[in-house]
This record gives sequence, C-alpha cells and structure tokens, in this order.
Amino acid sequence: MHVVEQFAHFAVASRAQPIAPQVAHHARRAVIDWFAALLPGAVDAPATLLEAALAEEFGVGNARLTLGRAAPARLAALINGTAAHTAELDDIFRDGIYHPGAPTIAAALALAQSTGATGQALLRAIIVGYEISTRIGAAMGREHYRYFHNTGTIGCFGAAAACAELLGLDETRFAHALATVATFSAALQQAFRMDSHSKPMHAGRAAEAGVTAALAAREGVKGSLDVLEGDAGYGRALTHGNAGPDWSRIAATLGQDFHITRMTFKNHACCGHSFAAIDGALAAQAALKVAASEIAQVSIGGYRATVEVAGIAQPRTAPEARFSTQFTVATALTHGSVRLDAFSPARLADAATRDLMHRVTLAIDPELDAAFPRQRAARVVMQTRDGRRHEHLQPTRKGDPDLPLTDAELEAKFRELAVPVLGEARSAALLADLWRVDSLPDLKGLTGRMA
Repeated sequence: MHVVEQFAHFAVASRAQPIAPQVAHHARRAVIDWFAALLPGAVDAPATLLEAALAEEFGVGNARLTLGRAAPARLAALINGTAAHTAELDDIFRDGIYHPGAPTIAAALALAQSTGATGQALLRAIIVGYEISTRIGAAMGREHYRYFHNTGTIGCFGAAAACAELLGLDETRFAHALATVATFSAALQQAFRMDSHSKPMHAGRAAEAGVTAALAAREGVKGSLDVLEGDAGYGRALTHGNAGPDWSRIAATLGQDFHITRMTFKNHACCGHSFAAIDGALAAQAALKVAASEIAQVSIGGYRATVEVAGIAQPRTAPEARFSTQFTVATALTHGSVRLDAFSPARLADAATRDLMHRVTLAIDPELDAAFPRQRAARVVMQTRDGRRHEHLQPTRKGDPDLPLTDAELEAKFRELAVPVLGEARSAALLADLWRVDSLPDLKGLTGRMA
C-alpha cells in the first residue's frame, strides 16, 4: 500500500477498538491546552483582523469561533487555528518539530460542530489526526524544518486526518483526503524571521485545508496516492530534493505507541526553541543567588534552531520578542518568568531587561545540536559582576514528556490564560466540560458558552 493508504487503513481499523483510558486522558489534556492557547489569541491580531477581513462570509454555518460567533466550518477552522498559534503557547510534538494541536483540533472541532458530532467522536478524531501527522513530521525530519514551518506543512495532515475520521470516510476516501491535502501544504520559516502575522496563519490555513480536503474526498475528489513517496512527491520535494524520508516503517507502531501521550505543553509564552535556555538561565541564577542587575554575562550554547529561529538580537515588537532568546532569557531573569505580560509595550521597553539582553550571547553547541530534535537542551554559563561563574546543563525543557506539566499545572495554565478573556465562572465551567469532553452529546456549547 502507498503511505496514505497505510494511514487510512489504520484509521478505519481502529474504529472497532475502544480508546485506551490513558490515551483518552492525554487527548483531553491536549484539548485543554489547545483552549488555553486559543483564548488569548482569539482577542488579538491576526485572528481579529481575519474576522474583519472575511466578514461577508459569516451569517451561515453551525461551527463557532472562540467567543461563540457562528461560522462555516472552513472559516472557523481558519480563524480558530490562527488564534491557537498566536500567543506561542500551543503544544509541541518534539520529534516532529511540530505543533499538532493548533491545526488539528481547530479543524476537528469546527467540523464536529458543523456536523453535530459527539464529544467521543471528536476525541477519537483528534487522536487519529495526531497519530498520522506526528509520524509524517518525524519522518520528514530536520531537513524539512530547514526552510519550512512544520505546523503549516505537517499540520495539513493532522487536520485532514481528523476531519476524515469525523466524516467516517472509508479507506479509499480517507487516503484521498490525505493525498489531496499534501498538495495544499505550505508555510515558510522566513515568514517569522521578522515582525509578521504570517506564522499563526500557517496553523489556521492548515486547519482550513484539512477541512476542505476531507469534505472534497467525501464527495469523490481523488488525489495522487503516491504523493508522499513518489519520485517528485512530498518527501523528496520538501527535503530539498535529496533521497527523502524512509517511509518503509512509517506505520509500524500505529495503534500501539500513541504519540498524543508524549506531547510537550508549553511553560513559557514564546518560541519553544528558547525554553531550555530560559529554564537553564533561571537554574543558574538560583544557584548563584543573584539579582538580574548583578549578572555580567550569560552565554548560551544550544541547538541550531535556538540560534537561527529564536535568535532575533534586537526585537522591536512582540512577535519578534517571542523569537528572541536574548530577550526571553533576560526578561525571565529580570522578572522571574516569561508569561503573556512579558510582551506588553511596557515590558518590551523595560530598561533593566533591555540592558541585560545585550549581555546574553548565543552560539551553536555541536553536541547539543546533534541530539536535536529528540532532545532540546541548552548549556548556560552565567558570570556575575563580582567574578563568580556557574555553568548549568539544561537537558530538557519543563513541559517536555520527560519533565511534563502535571494535570494541576495544566489547569493553572488554562486558568491563567482563560480568566482574562472569559472571567472566573465561565473559565471554570469550560474547564469542567473539557475534562469530560468525550461524554458531551453536543459540542456547540464548548465555544457558545463564551458568547
């Protein structure tokens, strides 16, 4: 079978199997984390600008935007997917260098609301979308990530697979949905190397593409079934024309090893490539017991993406600051954390943070870079003004599968991000619904209660 047919076979065959309790629990955690990331992004650009730009498309449809506005499924997927990736707080599949939640859950929820699906059907669809797309992301590897933004490219497959599952497509139509969405795949890293609204729209566009491909396949639209492994296919084209990924064992652990149980949930409101450096710098500061003003120099060795993707040296705006390890480390050392308020105008201009930022240097550490993407580490050397020195190796990031957020910490993250948008009562009610999402007979209330 072609790769897309192997994935389709897995999805259809798994319908006869119950969802394991542990897998269901982790899927609920993913939905909670998605809403936590979604809410602050829903009241910010570019989601608010998209809503204005596409105003004439509202007025029909049974899907919902974050705050309850009715919309067609494709429009809701686009705007909610964009919102979920805006604040840089959405989940990560480490091995695939990929944020699966923003596109996959946005597409699945929009189509589930549009078709009247149950919460159980939604959760199963999300699991299928994560399992298929994370394997494609891992297979494409860091060669793909060199120029492309995986959340936009790989996210198309997560969204299409989840939607194909919700529609109950047979193996043939399911495979064609994946084959078709491959040709919709797009997202360039250059789009976020300077101030831009493009990056979150990658996730939204992937979500919209997934809905489109699945609906088209339901009606009989066909794709090229060898689109991933073919000589001129996705694998070779999007890894710069080399031999491409080894697809031979792409489905080997499907249905046995569930990647959704190994998500990274973000503990800082910025690019994940900065996280190990932030965690390591805070550990070094604690070891030295110094205030930010007493720090003379912070030298950070990391993997290549920390320098090339998250190394904007002189950030001027919030989007640029989220991709500046120099700024995020400095603000963490000065203020104790990197939360949403770190990117407010006052904090962006904070003199103490800016002063320390100029004393934070980045360099590629060959040993740490060789371990990427399976390990996201940083080596931090901190020197104080009185001549003391401390070196700290941060082997992983808080929130990674080997140092996960607990359920209580995930709930705290949700409340921190939801309450400013919804208030205490609505946030608590939504969180309760999310923990039992697979028992809900109807899903419109997940967003409708926010109106």
